[in-house]
Amino acid sequence: MPTQLPPAHPFDDDKLREECGVFGVVGVADAANFVALGLHALQHRGQEAGGIVTHDAKTGFNQARRMGLVRDNFTSADTMQILPGSIGIGHVRYSTAGVKGQTAIRDVQPFFGEFSMGGAAIAHNGNITNAMQLRRELIERGSIFQSSSDSECIIHLMARSMGRNIPDRMEEALRKVEGAFSIVAMTRTKLLGCRDPLGVRPLVLGKVGDGWALASETCAFDIIGADFVREIEPGEMVVITAENGVESHFPFRPNRARFCIFEHVYFSRPDSILGGRSVYETRENIGRELAKEAPVDADLVCPVPDSGTPAAIGYSLESGIPYAMGIIRNQYMGRTFIEPTEQIRNMGVRLKLNVNRALIKGKRVILVDDSVVRGTTSQKIKEMILDAGAKEVHFRIASPPTAWPCFYGVDTPQREKLLAATMSEDEMRGHLGVDSLKFITLDGLYRAVGEAGGRDSNAPAYCDACFSGEYPVAPSDMIEQGFQAKTAAE
Repeated sequence: MPTQLPPAHPFDDDKLREECGVFGVVGVADAANFVALGLHALQHRGQEAGGIVTHDAKTGFNQARRMGLVRDNFTSADTMQILPGSIGIGHVRYSTAGVKGQTAIRDVQPFFGEFSMGGAAIAHNGNITNAMQLRRELIERGSIFQSSSDSECIIHLMARSMGRNIPDRMEEALRKVEGAFSIVAMTRTKLLGCRDPLGVRPLVLGKVGDGWALASETCAFDIIGADFVREIEPGEMVVITAENGVESHFPFRPNRARFCIFEHVYFSRPDSILGGRSVYETRENIGRELAKEAPVDADLVCPVPDSGTPAAIGYSLESGIPYAMGIIRNQYMGRTFIEPTEQIRNMGVRLKLNVNRALIKGKRVILVDDSVVRGTTSQKIKEMILDAGAKEVHFRIASPPTAWPCFYGVDTPQREKLLAATMSEDEMRGHLGVDSLKFITLDGLYRAVGEAGGRDSNAPAYCDACFSGEYPVAPSDMIEQGFQAKTAAE
């Protein structure tokens, strides 16, 4: 049986989860230490497991893959000593493809392969939408898979390529892949980075001393003292060496970029930069737009911590209603309740959130959250606020209703388990039992991220499939399994 490891907070299953973060560095002494720090900054993108691969001239390729958090696994001197070298890559993950919630050590990236011209390791952020089809074809041709991860397909495709070198082989492999991929890979001397033609998931380039770094987010550069250089462009592949720096080319057919808009709403850390914009400022703008679209007469604006905080500040600033920390998060819950009893499960939200009673009592409260997925957490928070003596509870949600699953690297429930897939906004308000419930509109969200004219329905600037049901890449594996895509009537 594979080792089962619950998420960092066993009661956070009412949130969408980005499934992983990637980081790589070349041209620095003790690369593994830089990678560990970078992964620590990206821990919010994946908390089930992590891994690091390095290369050293004397010892060759070295790897360590562990279950759990970076701080628990990649801070000991003993572990870091087995990872020498001046080039390294790393990965933190949640399980999306593969067995969800049942991460086995064999599924933990980076994946490593030994080819005729040398070894290579690869770390993948995203989801391959034709992985099942590729896996079947590869197995029929003799490939032996070691994991349940869709990312392993890339290694097998590289092994079958006739490319002259590893970058050529990776390029050929990725041409056969559909879906979303931001990849950091390495050979003995080269650090590779690549984004899919739509650029669904983020990937950024940084300069650290005489070396270079690649990461899922710019916040990972801050922790190692690296300078953010630029984003890797959609459809771009970079090959980086300590001697020659960055070589760039575009191996895929050009396509109109469709970056994931939910990165702006929730996934990325607020201190990161996306598309030249501060994530924090964008979330504050979302709150301002929400206040314009859905005003309500109330006494306090309170965030659902921590993801709702910037939007709540924006709502307060635009509406003039005072901002207050009406809910306090217990930052030290960690993994205390590895096997929660039923009684503890029923108290779940109270284990991590507590209401500031003196502030809430007798007040009309606006609660600002980033999203509503199943609605279970929203119900419990509402009950806590009313138990504390609130006069009214109004929910304002900093994203449109999440009515469709994501197939590009986000752990989303099946469609029938998404509250917005089965209920109207008014029905959701009744189900949650609040005085009012309003979501930002899709046009409002686009305005908040810098699209002044709102969403162009003929050519959307972002991937917003979780809200609109319009998938920029057909989820072929899921359709094969019976998933019903959006019809014209919807």
